[in-house]
Amino acid sequence: MIVRNLAEANETSRKITSPDGNWQSTRLLLKEDQMGFSFHITTIFKGADFQMHYQNHLESVYCMSGEGEVETLADGVKHPIKPGTIYILDKHDKHVLRAFSEMTMACVFNPPVIGNETHNAEGAYELVADSVTTE
Repeated sequence: MIVRNLAEANETSRKITSPDGNWQSTRLLLKEDQMGFSFHITTIFKGADFQMHYQNHLESVYCMSGEGEVETLADGVKHPIKPGTIYILDKHDKHVLRAFSEMTMACVFNPPVIGNETHNAEGAYELVADSVTTE
């Protein structure tokens, strides 16, 4: 059994801040935990407006607090985000995330991240060789 505490994890290298200052993420479950996915609690700061395109990962995002929107760039549709909303990037969707207020999100990534990733120029996490799950 794995048991972790968010406040304690926030005091370790599991807490990552984006270089652009749009978000902070505490990675509670990582590749090294061998669960086949990673689990993060991420804060998106008020006023954040940035493009992402997870070409190497699938992601599910559940809003716990705050409000914003996610726009799918393929069709320009804007989806409101508020507590209780989940959005799932099941097709490696290129999207823009906007925070109207500070948002706290629970995020799941497959394949799992190793923990120190930040977005590249395309708005994706690189697929680090160590993060590839083999069976």
